[in-house]
Amino acid sequence: MDLRQLRYFVAVAEELHFGRAADRLTMAQPPLSQAIRRLEADLGVELLHRSTRRVDLTDAGRGYLARARKILGEVDEAAHEARRIAAGAVGHLTIGCVGSATYSLLPAISRGLSLELSGVDFSFRGEMLVPDQAAALRTGEIDLALLRPPIADLSLTVLPLRRDRLVVAVPADHALAALRQVDVADLADADLIVHSADRRSVMYDVVLGLFRDAAVEPRIRHEVGETSTLVTLVAGGLGAAVVPEPVTALALDGVVFRPLARPAITVDLAIAHRTDRTEPHLARAVSVVQRIVRDAPA
Repeated sequence: MDLRQLRYFVAVAEELHFGRAADRLTMAQPPLSQAIRRLEADLGVELLHRSTRRVDLTDAGRGYLARARKILGEVDEAAHEARRIAAGAVGHLTIGCVGSATYSLLPAISRGLSLELSGVDFSFRGEMLVPDQAAALRTGEIDLALLRPPIADLSLTVLPLRRDRLVVAVPADHALAALRQVDVADLADADLIVHSADRRSVMYDVVLGLFRDAAVEPRIRHEVGETSTLVTLVAGGLGAAVVPEPVTALALDGVVFRPLARPAITVDLAIAHRTDRTEPHLARAVSVVQRIVRDAPA
């Protein structure tokens, strides 16, 4: 099927005049007339009655016009859709977030992505630990992850976003709450709540490394899988916790946050995706997230 012939025929059929159709198509009239003759010859039917004064559609021409318009409309819509896909304006993405990013960044990210990529359907999964995020990226269960490096997986591209300070969450009635800042040594006699070792949490390794470097033996009393549960247990008076500063966005009665004594300890936040994923809408989403995180309050 020659789409040009279809467009030529539709122009003539709508104008019912070769001269006006030629002007509309910005072409000369003789080539247009020849193209319509070739179309009729290819179909083996007469589509137009021609006279010296007018052009009329035959019954076959009227039927062909309806189908031609539909075909051209679908072709134009397909071209429009292809351009939108190439521009990263349509698609679906699922984003998985570690706990601290869930509370501090997810609201701004979801709003920003919805505004700037309105044709892309987004869904979110919060409170994911890094090993679960890596596995979900590999299987395609999620498309992007806001996570805490390190992550040793060559199939994933990991792009740094920012560094977050560590703070200490303590019950409001705990003796440590009276301090302006907390040293690791101050936590020697405190019950600790940490992310789960069994689920290979990055924060578990960070906290244990912090105590190891300070030559302090941690007194771990509870291990949890979700940041919200961790802060809830602190609010319940069951212990203290070392967490990234964005967790302070999860404000609960009965919890106060105190900075760690200098030197300030930080943990990285990054965005990751499978290296073989090159869809334009994914690349645009990464760019939007990078800008939102860069502009977010520290």
